[in-house]
Amino acid sequence: MFSKPLMYVLGLQTVSAIAVSNPLRYGYSCKIMPADIPSLVNITIDDITTHLYDGCFTSYQLTQAYIARIGQVNSTLHAVVELNPDALTIAASLDAERRNGKIRGPLHGVPILIKDNIATLDKMNTTAGSYALLGAVPPSDSTMAAKLRDAGAIILGKSGMSEWANYRSSNGTSGWGARHGQITSAYYPNLDPSGSSSGSAIATDLGLSLATLGTETSGSIISPSERNNIVGIKPTVGLTSRYLVIPISEHQDTIGPMARTVKDAAYILSAIAGKDKNDNYTSQIPFDTIPEYWKNLKRTSLKGAKIGIPRNAITSSNDTTTIITAFNQTIEIIRNLGAEIYENANFPAYDQFLQSNNSDMLMGVDFKTNLKQYLSLLVQNPNNITSLSDLIKFVKSDPREDYPDRDVDIWIQAENQTCVDNTCDAARKAYESNLYLGGEGGILGALKSAGGKDGLDALILPSSFASDIAAIAGYPVVTVPMGFYPSNTTAAKDEYSRELFEIAPGLPFGLSFLGRRFDEQKLINFAFAYEQETKVRERGTTYIAPKAEIKDFL
Repeated sequence: MFSKPLMYVLGLQTVSAIAVSNPLRYGYSCKIMPADIPSLVNITIDDITTHLYDGCFTSYQLTQAYIARIGQVNSTLHAVVELNPDALTIAASLDAERRNGKIRGPLHGVPILIKDNIATLDKMNTTAGSYALLGAVPPSDSTMAAKLRDAGAIILGKSGMSEWANYRSSNGTSGWGARHGQITSAYYPNLDPSGSSSGSAIATDLGLSLATLGTETSGSIISPSERNNIVGIKPTVGLTSRYLVIPISEHQDTIGPMARTVKDAAYILSAIAGKDKNDNYTSQIPFDTIPEYWKNLKRTSLKGAKIGIPRNAITSSNDTTTIITAFNQTIEIIRNLGAEIYENANFPAYDQFLQSNNSDMLMGVDFKTNLKQYLSLLVQNPNNITSLSDLIKFVKSDPREDYPDRDVDIWIQAENQTCVDNTCDAARKAYESNLYLGGEGGILGALKSAGGKDGLDALILPSSFASDIAAIAGYPVVTVPMGFYPSNTTAAKDEYSRELFEIAPGLPFGLSFLGRRFDEQKLINFAFAYEQETKVRERGTTYIAPKAEIKDFL
């Protein structure tokens, strides 16, 4: 499902053919044998930092190993749409910096994949999975890409995604994009990967890079993270810049890390968060210095914490029985870790939230507005797409986009909004309503419902129930692995799934911590304590896994 040039890049010839001097040799001060280097499906940033410092391997060799792992599984899972042809050159230059005593921080020389809607000004494309923007050139790196590079990370490539971040078709599937085909999860053949940050989740889970960046408008970090057994941080809207990220909604879009451990996700969040003159939402950040979210994480963080459960947001069905049972057991684990549990810390206006269509209306008018703004910034636009109307025409006319089998009904609804742009009175009123329904009528109201004058510290929910209400008002969520469907589960397809399995034996699911805006540090601390106590991720089993390891390239 790749075009020929992309197959060439992803086929590794372009990357592996680069001749780069690599004078560091294994073992000059390494304290372990090659066989004892952690597997890339388990390795952490702390491991990489230690072993790079000790000379056990180089960033160049680490990058070679990740590229090989992608090549071993990508034809089946389609998690990566494009490799950075300069990845090894960048790795070698970062190795040289290290030899010369310059270390930019914890991410120095660490390969990270980023979602295909996060723009880079390099030899890679930024297309949101579609041919419409193939060959388009942004004026610069996105702020997210620039921050990663400044931190010393190697942008290894672009992860595949649900085309246009799942904002195109009423009859589409999560993980499908015209450029890369159907992404599937590694936990069962043809398993729905969920969300739109699908490739990011799968790549992180299988160790195709140390971690990834995803984006979320409503569920696109949290959902694929939980269904692929990883940690996902959906930051407060405004904590991370959206400049030169292909948008859906300025009111709900946010960019966050997806990693295998809470600490690694926290490292990356510290690197990418911060104010940006190109995104005025970041001016709301209430601190001038971004916290080092990864510092001082403790297994005792839940001791004395006041944790609420919005029971009115948990709806029982045959499909959720396994998740709710595990959640109730998890409550006891959190209680045993010293937390005070407050049952029925409910969302005050949850029934009103369920009946509201404000979010659909606002996303439609935002998309029409924000897409036009993004397209206007491009310095090259080969298909001359300058508006949503142009985009609809292109997708309808290009057979690679699988129209009409996959429709453009969501776009048509957005195009037909009576508001010309999102400055109209109807959009303002919809946003104000969302701020109430997600805030005082939602998360903030629940946090105030118990726990004394200071209220509760956080809320917990099964991750499958956590995204929507946090999305509409821009509140943060952190998801961590909580459990798996039992091995005797009957694999089942949804009627709209296009032969993807929705439920399957071994399917992971997650626990989410929700809190106040810009309260990421507290949520990360709680998630870390739970993760360290339970080690749920270690119990997951995939049906497919890459075999390449760093030791193969020493």
